[in-house]
Amino acid sequence: MAQAGPYAGVTSSEAAIERAMNHAGGVLRLAPTWVPRAFCTPGRRIRLHPDDYFPLGKERGGIDERWLASAIRAENGPRTDPFEGLSLVRDPEGGVIPLDELIAHAQGDAIGALWASHGLWPMYSKFFDNEFPLPFHIHHRDEHAALVGKPGKPEAYYFPPQMNNHGGQFPYTFFGLHPETTREQLRDRLEAFLRGGDNRITDLSKAYRITPGTGWDVPAGVLHAPASMCTYEPQAACDVFAMTESWSNNREVPDELMWKDVPEDRVGDLDFIVDLADWDLNVDPEFWSHRFTPPVETLESRAGSPEYVERWITYRSEAFSAKELTVAPGGSVTIADRDAHGLIAVAGHGTIGDAHIAAISSIRYGQFSSDEFFVTAGAAADGVRVVNTSATDDLVMLKHFGPGNRQLAAERGELGI
Repeated sequence: MAQAGPYAGVTSSEAAIERAMNHAGGVLRLAPTWVPRAFCTPGRRIRLHPDDYFPLGKERGGIDERWLASAIRAENGPRTDPFEGLSLVRDPEGGVIPLDELIAHAQGDAIGALWASHGLWPMYSKFFDNEFPLPFHIHHRDEHAALVGKPGKPEAYYFPPQMNNHGGQFPYTFFGLHPETTREQLRDRLEAFLRGGDNRITDLSKAYRITPGTGWDVPAGVLHAPASMCTYEPQAACDVFAMTESWSNNREVPDELMWKDVPEDRVGDLDFIVDLADWDLNVDPEFWSHRFTPPVETLESRAGSPEYVERWITYRSEAFSAKELTVAPGGSVTIADRDAHGLIAVAGHGTIGDAHIAAISSIRYGQFSSDEFFVTAGAAADGVRVVNTSATDDLVMLKHFGPGNRQLAAERGELGI
């Protein structure tokens, strides 16, 4: 059997997939998916053991991301593991199953109507955990990403209080451009990128202080430089971007990161990079009102038991959504989420269906955990019972959904979101 990063026994056999699908009523246990980035410095908040943030050697960089419910692979250069970034489902009899291959086999049984509309699981989430802010950059809209055979990449941010015991070096995010910015001013800063040194492109932008327990919506085409917070990021299932800031965190950003996802015949064309920007969104004078995302309690939670609280934490995008479920000590709830989703526990312990669930405090690279699951369409429709077995601590989960969430669609009007 193949090896996927630190995990042995990769299998795509029909028997293994059927075992996983049937073992716990369609609630699939996932192995942790760790992703290194050569240009980042780990913030050490995603609960790896302190000795394990640099397990792959200095040329691969440190681990500052954990991908969640991912059916795509990371693009990390020639030394990238062939399964890097891809979630792996635990086979009850041992070994691991690539999530994309399980979904391709189980189809609608795994992801419901999304199989007919998309033919794949079209989103994933991640924990981004960098000590420093990322350089100012942009993710392509569909029409530009299609030129390199990819979809566009909208994303959203939520800052879990449980994962942010410190804010890193710069807990502020630059979003968009000042309303009076011109295309010529942006192009001038991109020309300065290619000359080297600091192109000071964030002079054209505004930084917002980040508050744990809140979030932001970041459509494709919006320039941004994410804060040095540990960030939960639901997003479209691709890894497309163009860097636009030439100097960040006392290091130069290589030219190739500007041109990474540009068609060969447009490499060197700065007008193409300018065109990646959705101008109306970037210069929106009401950017905060339109993109800031405070949590909103669901209708069912408002009318329900004091044993739990569930809140929408990502709800502005059509491409994905996310909720936070908190179950009080000794409490329980059965929620029919209607749609397939991934989930991860960030605090507490208990049970989900017949499985044990527990947030991790410290884990070794390559060790399995009990904090992450994928809930298939059938299990979500039937309802999954969650029990907090602690007498003192809340059980807190983050749940990430694909496009077309039926509960969100039904609640938008009454909730005003």
